Amino acid sequence: MVVRGGSQGRGGRVVPKVALAMFRREPGQQRSRGALALNGDAPRLLAVSTWPMWLLGLAVMIDTLDQYIVRGTSNQIERVFHVGDFQIGILFSAFIIVNGIATLPASYLGDRWSRKNIMAVTIVFWSVMSALGGLVPAGAFVLLVVLRGALGFGQAVTGPSSSSLVADYYGIERRGQAFSIQQCLTYVGLGLGLAVGSFFGTRFGHDGWRLAFLVSIVPGFVIAYLCWRLPEPSRGTADRAHVTGAVGMEVATESQPLFPGGFSRFVGDMGRGLRDDARTILAIPTIRYALVGVSVAGFVVTAVATWMPTLYERQFHLSQGKANSAFGALAILAGIPGTVIGGRIADRWVHRFLGARVVIPGVCLLAAGVLFLASFIPMPFAPMFALQLLGFFVYSSAVPALRAGLADATPARVRGTGAGAFNVASIIFGSAVAPLATAAVANHFGGNYRVAFAIVMPISFVGAFFLLAARRHIEADTAKIFEAVIAAQAAQSPEGTEPA
Repeated sequence: MVVRGGSQGRGGRVVPKVALAMFRREPGQQRSRGALALNGDAPRLLAVSTWPMWLLGLAVMIDTLDQYIVRGTSNQIERVFHVGDFQIGILFSAFIIVNGIATLPASYLGDRWSRKNIMAVTIVFWSVMSALGGLVPAGAFVLLVVLRGALGFGQAVTGPSSSSLVADYYGIERRGQAFSIQQCLTYVGLGLGLAVGSFFGTRFGHDGWRLAFLVSIVPGFVIAYLCWRLPEPSRGTADRAHVTGAVGMEVATESQPLFPGGFSRFVGDMGRGLRDDARTILAIPTIRYALVGVSVAGFVVTAVATWMPTLYERQFHLSQGKANSAFGALAILAGIPGTVIGGRIADRWVHRFLGARVVIPGVCLLAAGVLFLASFIPMPFAPMFALQLLGFFVYSSAVPALRAGLADATPARVRGTGAGAFNVASIIFGSAVAPLATAAVANHFGGNYRVAFAIVMPISFVGAFFLLAARRHIEADTAKIFEAVIAAQAAQSPEGTEPA
């Protein structure tokens, strides 16, 4: 296949410029031994089990648990600090906004340093920040907002780094499964956060919410240590294995120093590097369409996760504990099986029809939006919950295919920054405004979240349209990645011969 707009390689193959960037090193950047496979040196190969996908999922789980403890203790926080829904919305949004600000610099660092090490350090940081939140005195709500906002820095680092690691640990045939494990444990963290918050908030009196903030510090330290002990895969190793048929993962046995030329040099390089990485990412048509789809999905999911328990309390008169338990059950009972099935579909159907990785999430987002809209028609709690259960199941089925598709279409060198770009887009255009916008609409209608959800939910159809539109591009964009792998290997073969 000949692709226009590239450079001529050995054997007459034309390599696209975007794909060539996958193998380009930054000035002065050291190369890990694991990356030397394309230069004729024998790499160190390591068999990959399912352990890394589970551990990276546990890291996401503990982060989500910390995030949703606030949701589980929101009633107690409102009473202690004498605030209302709008201020609680600010508490949620502070986390999201800091996440958005820190994501791209953190992603840049993750693309150039050891991803598993930076995750380990960050998990320790956010575990301490979460525990400190429980020590904030009454009347210092702004300090609580600052500390909870600091947790957003943690997810800004771990999200892109873990996505990049998954794509290097597991090839195209296993990425759906790997991302489904991460997403399942995200739902577990959400449910545990609500449960822990409700348990301590309702059972331990006025300051029970403070104890809830301390829960994750020990498991956080354990997960951080286990991440530190993971082997660091060479970037692009799974893509190269897909092309060559090699069994095992190339291990990066050497890593670049954190700031090889000093911190000021790093900051200057980061500005130029992020600009170049953004050009590489935005040159991929699939990414441009998917950015809109992910932003819309982020808005809808954040709005539902933030305020659905409040709807249960106010419109159906459930207690705080029962409302949080109901939403936790919704996330776990529908989210986990939906994600598991979605992961299997993502891997098994990837070659069955054109653009399966984006068609599946587009259709699922469309169907889930219809089901949730139907649930907001006035009706008793049981049928409403059943519709939402089915809707959450369908939505969850979309996530593994979407995340795997984005990894498939993004060059290995910038996968961390690519994941960061999606995080920023979903935050700026979706998650950051969702809690406040939904609360404002509900307040306009007398605190009625049923009406608020019915108004904001239809934007999910916009996201579905853009994901379906990406179908025309994802196969070609993914093919460019493997073309670059083949061309690079051919260029390193003696006399320009093709590798066996």
